Amino acid sequence: MSGGLVALLDDIASLAKMAAASIDDIAGQSAKAGVKAAGVVIDDTAVTPRYVTDFSPARELPIIGRIALGSLRNKLLILLPAALALSLLLPGAITPLLMIGGAYLCYEGAEKLYEVVFPHEEQAHEATTEPVALDAKTLEDRKIASAIKTDFILSAEIMAITLAALPAGGWVKQAIILAIVAVGITAAVYGAVALIVKADDFGLALARLSPGSALAAPLRVTGRAIVRAMPHLLKALSAIGTAAMIWVGGGIILHGLDAYGLGGPTHMLHDAGAAVARAVPVAKPVVAWAVEAAGFGVAGLVIGLLAIPLTSRVLSPLWRRVKSLGRRILSRDRA
Repeated sequence: MSGGLVALLDDIASLAKMAAASIDDIAGQSAKAGVKAAGVVIDDTAVTPRYVTDFSPARELPIIGRIALGSLRNKLLILLPAALALSLLLPGAITPLLMIGGAYLCYEGAEKLYEVVFPHEEQAHEATTEPVALDAKTLEDRKIASAIKTDFILSAEIMAITLAALPAGGWVKQAIILAIVAVGITAAVYGAVALIVKADDFGLALARLSPGSALAAPLRVTGRAIVRAMPHLLKALSAIGTAAMIWVGGGIILHGLDAYGLGGPTHMLHDAGAAVARAVPVAKPVVAWAVEAAGFGVAGLVIGLLAIPLTSRVLSPLWRRVKSLGRRILSRDRA
């Protein structure tokens, strides 16, 4: 009897070890997959604060909360099931879809740079157009809807990158990892956004401290420094987000080409990174990575610049025609 009990306890211990190993494996894979999506995460964090500008400080955190909930719905209710279905039914479509997303990231990043150098005529027109008067609730709802729509595109890329980074395995394990990454990234992005958005209020509160203690003076100086630094921080975040989009997009496309047997550019960048690292006495892995990342960035910028005329002269007019045709069909059916 005691031998059977010992055997049973031994089996339970073995199962517990296997479960613990599985949990560790899931946690490790979730972390690695999340790191793969870091470039998109940086851009998501840089983009979101602009959606809470022009609102009172009391509405900033509620707006961020509503956008975060919309982001979770995007990831967990739409993109996660779609990613699993794609993995089960059309696994071969993951790489080309990922490359399309990478091209979109390159286009968005290059478009931002292009707008800085050559402001679009559409932007000049928009600047002279009279703004439509909206009540605060309608304006808030529109801003949130726009933010969630932008988040959907970035979240789709995050989930695709995560799925591509996962090794072959059961769909339950993949679902758990995708869910962990979705929740973790959403919490990280919108937690960081909340801190960024409220930093100036915190700095202002410090700057207004009454001189009642020895710490009041340095705290007021710190507060004024925070308030002055925030506009520069937001600009820096925007620049980092743009660079991250171009770098990640270029890397996705070159790695995708490698998967189809066109690995020349990727191997060339890898060899260049290794060669430069050999010539540097310290931080060789960091130097090798920096050289490869710079190469991916250059490739992404070239792809993005090529995509700008393609989008403006071919894809956008074609999309407008499709929408116009759809409206005509709908109006005909209603008549």
